[in-house]
Amino acid sequence: MLEKSILMPKMGESIAEATIIRWLKNEGDVIQKDESIVEIATDKVDSEIPSSEAGILVQKLCKDGDVVKVGEAVALIRSEDIKATEIEHLPIAKTLPETESVANTVKTALAVIEDQMQTPMAIQIPALVDSIGLEGSRFYSPLVLNIARTEGISYNELDSLSGTGKEGRVTKADILLYISSRGIAHGGNDLTLKGISNTLPDTNGKEIDFPAPMISNIQTILSDEKIEAMKVLGISLQPGDEVIEMDRVRKFIADHMVRSKQTSPHVCSFVEADVTNLVNWRNRIKESFKKKEGENITFTPIFIEAVSKAIKDFPMINVSVEGNTIIKKKNINIGLAVAQKNGNLIVPVIKNADSQNLLGLTRSVNDLAIRAREGKLLPDETQGGTYTITNVGTFGNIFGTPVINQPQVAILAVGSIRKKPAVLETEHGDVIAIRHMMYLSHSYDHRVIDGALGGMFVRKVADYLEQWDLNREI
Repeated sequence: MLEKSILMPKMGESIAEATIIRWLKNEGDVIQKDESIVEIATDKVDSEIPSSEAGILVQKLCKDGDVVKVGEAVALIRSEDIKATEIEHLPIAKTLPETESVANTVKTALAVIEDQMQTPMAIQIPALVDSIGLEGSRFYSPLVLNIARTEGISYNELDSLSGTGKEGRVTKADILLYISSRGIAHGGNDLTLKGISNTLPDTNGKEIDFPAPMISNIQTILSDEKIEAMKVLGISLQPGDEVIEMDRVRKFIADHMVRSKQTSPHVCSFVEADVTNLVNWRNRIKESFKKKEGENITFTPIFIEAVSKAIKDFPMINVSVEGNTIIKKKNINIGLAVAQKNGNLIVPVIKNADSQNLLGLTRSVNDLAIRAREGKLLPDETQGGTYTITNVGTFGNIFGTPVINQPQVAILAVGSIRKKPAVLETEHGDVIAIRHMMYLSHSYDHRVIDGALGGMFVRKVADYLEQWDLNREI
């Protein structure tokens, strides 16, 4: 039968490669057309590659963690007309003994901590070949043996691992998977395994008993070796403290924020805006707008419209910096910071925001925000931003000092709208009235934006919001 390649798909104009996160199918599995076979990730967005053919997955051409360019093959599939009666005769992986299933279910918690610390272990652990009998007829590479010795894995544990390498050999990935799925919590004088019961599903979904001695062995290793390593690194653990590994997106966010602070000298300007007319207008039209357009109109598309207008007034806000060169952007692409359900942050981008009317912006904002929270954005939808808005008012904050989203040079935080007493100038004199007020916080890169430009820009945004037409039609 003809074998066909499954290629890394094109995910947007600015996306050239993606990282393999996790295979959803194994070699020998029956695959239906459009069924997802592997999870991939770009810098910010996770997605899946569907199979373009129905057939059998013959070969995986890359492994977890590999970076694959767009258009390159990730797998080979044999296209066949598969009948239900034939499935039971297809080649499948051998059924693992129960002990091997257990080993395949458990992963290496120790390796996760070491990877998270991103530094060599400071503890010198004696060679364990003689003391634990790390020997036998099965072949292990020096790297696997070294990991086993370092982590205190006994021969019986190592021998129980099912290998994915040639002739069933245990690879580095196999041994690092051994214990890592467990969350680790520190309590009292030792570490305990969090969220692990004595019964776990094996790779086929069957519930199996988890060996209690293995749990005890891991606890001992963690309490003796890892706590000491953390002490050497200056990490202080107290009773009840919990050690949580950052996920991939959180690591990216952390690196991105640190790089931004290291790159740009941040300056902040603040303006208080009277948005009473805007609030009254929205309250008046939101029900009819919902009935007519089928969309909820929030303040966010209004903020985006005001920022787009202000950028046209002050185009040097819409730039980036490359060395000693300033790149002035033609398009106004507004990023919108969205908090996801898992607590991470993602910034979908509304392309050419200045060319959309308020109805178009409302639809774009609602669509991107919903899919961002559900993790369903396409990779290209987070690329190409030239200016970013973050709504800290969503969390009840009145203002903030946001970190610039590199390679942009400015970001605006909009605070919560609150009723406050304010002084109004009238033809009959000054009066105190209850008004809807909000703060705008503008962070900008002092390498290219001075206080005058940064301050005038945020003041202009406030002017557009304050001068809202109560009789505006959409």
